Amino acid sequence: MNLTETLVERPSRSATPLVCVVGAGGKKTALYALAERFERAVVTASVRIPIFDEHVDRVAVTDDPLAALADNDDWPLGLIPAREEGGERYLGYENARVGEIAAAAPGPVLVKADGARMREFKAPGDHEPRLPSATDTVLPIASAHVVGQPLTEERVHRPERVAAVTGLDPGETIGAADVGAVLASPEGGLKGVPEGATVVPVVNKVDDGDLEATAREVAAAFYERVSEDVRGRVPYVALTRLREGRVVAAV
Repeated sequence: MNLTETLVERPSRSATPLVCVVGAGGKKTALYALAERFERAVVTASVRIPIFDEHVDRVAVTDDPLAALADNDDWPLGLIPAREEGGERYLGYENARVGEIAAAAPGPVLVKADGARMREFKAPGDHEPRLPSATDTVLPIASAHVVGQPLTEERVHRPERVAAVTGLDPGETIGAADVGAVLASPEGGLKGVPEGATVVPVVNKVDDGDLEATAREVAAAFYERVSEDVRGRVPYVALTRLREGRVVAAV
């Protein structure tokens, strides 16, 4: 299966879609894999993002992204407002500015819209995700590797939020049903999704047959828990190996 078609093109309402990636276990990998496969993609963020110059042809650090976009001949292009002082991250634009970038861009705009501190799984905090109202597609990501692991800060970002959604106690084993429940929750993978936006949940790191079976259990749990009003905006759950740019299945 084609990665760009599965995650962006087929679900999108636009020829130049605004795609926001949230969750944990493959957000940045998804951004860079998609950017590599589109002719004129823009990579940006509405939150902090690690330095990603090696993953695009050019990064413009600017408070005037529209001018940088108009003058650009190097794709994919990274657009960022500033580098975090003393840090190894860039800052993100406000949602309204991301929407302006998307309106002017000649191709997909790919946005990191929350953080996960390199964990495999998460539920969002009070002030995240940061999703522009113009978002066409949201990709909530979770890693298949987290199933069978304990609910701890070592593996999960904001474990207390996951506990609130799933009913798990700290340290309890995370099941496929728990991952599906978080992806389907308005306090989890669906938090803040603009009305009308398409949602493609992504279960990543499906590295072998056993993990594919696990990911299919996650997808089944997602469909059991997702509300009817959102279900019509979910074309499928994508099972992926994003480091290989591969879609294992769309279920």
